[in-house]
Amino acid sequence: MPRQENRPITDLGTLKALAHPLRMQLYRGLCVARTATASQLAEQVDEAVSLVSYHLRKLAEHGLVEQADPQSADGRERWWQPASDGVSIRDENFRDAPERAAAHLAATRLFHEQRADMYRRYLDERPTWGPEWNSAAPDNESLLRLTPTELAELGAELLALAKKYDEKGRAAVDAGDTEGRENVALHVYGFPFRV
Repeated sequence: MPRQENRPITDLGTLKALAHPLRMQLYRGLCVARTATASQLAEQVDEAVSLVSYHLRKLAEHGLVEQADPQSADGRERWWQPASDGVSIRDENFRDAPERAAAHLAATRLFHEQRADMYRRYLDERPTWGPEWNSAAPDNESLLRLTPTELAELGAELLALAKKYDEKGRAAVDAGDTEGRENVALHVYGFPFRV
């Protein structure tokens, strides 16, 4: 069965499973690594292997991660991978009941806080990245006058552009071109505001 490109999350149980701080870190780590063991992920998040294994099983119960083919000869190691190439969580799937709307809001806040922490860590480590990476890293704000339809179109175009670069980078890595490549996070927010 081919991997699902972008899995929509529409049920409350799956949303709550992912909206756990450690589980989201593990899911993000698997998306970057493509495959990993609980031991490898435990080292990344500085947690016990048993705790990481428990949370990976919880993510698997909701179809967010799955066992991967073994990547080594050690048959005792259990390898994991994301069950899809990504997830999407849309407001319109959770606004039909107060509990669902509150869970969606809490999850969105958690995801934003983790993204902000990632960016703060980069800012703190900026001197270690050197001028080439610091010059390449965009940091901008655009204040636009759009309709909801135009904002949705812009979001779709930005997502397609990011996907193009992700595929280009992964293909290069698969071909052995790893020189100078690093993991890059691209966070894009578009929202209405009034002054």
